[in-house]
Amino acid sequence: MKTHFAPHPARRSITSAIAALTLLSALSMAQAAVFKDAQLESLQDAGKFVELEQLAQTRLKANAADAEASAALSLALSFSDAGDGKRLEAGAKQAKLCVEQHPNVAVCHVASAQSLGLQMINMGMAKAMRNVGTLKESWIRALELDPSSFTARVQLAKLYLTVPGMMGGSVSKAKELEAAVRSSQPETARIIRVNIAAEDKKWAEMESELLGVKPSKDGAMQDELREATMQLARIYLKDNKDLAKAKSLYEGLLRDQPTKASGAYGLSRVYAAQGQMDEAIRYLERARTLNGADELPVDHRLGDAYLAKGDKAQAKAAYERFIANKRANPANVEDARKSLAKLG
Repeated sequence: MKTHFAPHPARRSITSAIAALTLLSALSMAQAAVFKDAQLESLQDAGKFVELEQLAQTRLKANAADAEASAALSLALSFSDAGDGKRLEAGAKQAKLCVEQHPNVAVCHVASAQSLGLQMINMGMAKAMRNVGTLKESWIRALELDPSSFTARVQLAKLYLTVPGMMGGSVSKAKELEAAVRSSQPETARIIRVNIAAEDKKWAEMESELLGVKPSKDGAMQDELREATMQLARIYLKDNKDLAKAKSLYEGLLRDQPTKASGAYGLSRVYAAQGQMDEAIRYLERARTLNGADELPVDHRLGDAYLAKGDKAQAKAAYERFIANKRANPANVEDARKSLAKLG
């Protein structure tokens, strides 16, 4: 995926690239570090978008020129309910206002990129393709204004790796972003190398780089580590390729990020693949209580697990909870509806 040369034959098609890009937008950007203000960043990192919106409104009333508050309002509007078109539109308008009022403030361009990324999920294929260039330029401008931004650098590198060359993708540019901070920001560089290895399907190299990342309390770094770990573990989990490695990765994730649902959810998949449904259910029930559970098909798999044990009542309850989850993947919801219908 090089901008000035023919795309590598192993790179994604445009269709799969857009699918990957919108997934990236939904998962990777949702809690990425944005603000220098600790209170705004804390609410953003915790996903407390209602409180973030209230605080942003209060600060803007006190000071209409508060760039961080303006960006915070945009993100709060966009992320509080990504399925609400009106709020997404309001978030996009606020991001545009932020950029217009503060064209030389990085946080406004970050908010603009994140808002657009969410919008792209709901766009048709053609329209989403037309907006890739705008998304790229927003990240480029954010990084120009704040070269130390972990979020802007990593997201721009991932975008270069995700889209085909004809749409501005470029492995060489992603590598340039990594090389530029190899000495000054070694952990940022390593995260970019993790993604480069993933794009090249060099799983052993990806695992080595991933395990070399130093533990961090930074929310954005944790998000990237979690996403990459889940991606690699799914590779090992697929077709029971290497359940032991998948289990080890999920265990490490649960150990390092105990308040997040991903680790427990992943372990449940390993146990289900091994036919140990009681253990699978135990970890799924644990995952339900942790942060980020709504973003994973926890109740869908819980329904399947209870059904495998013959517990139709518990299976029905789990499927119903999953169908009611507004953040659930529509494809999974359809599967859950079919399973629920069979239960009568």
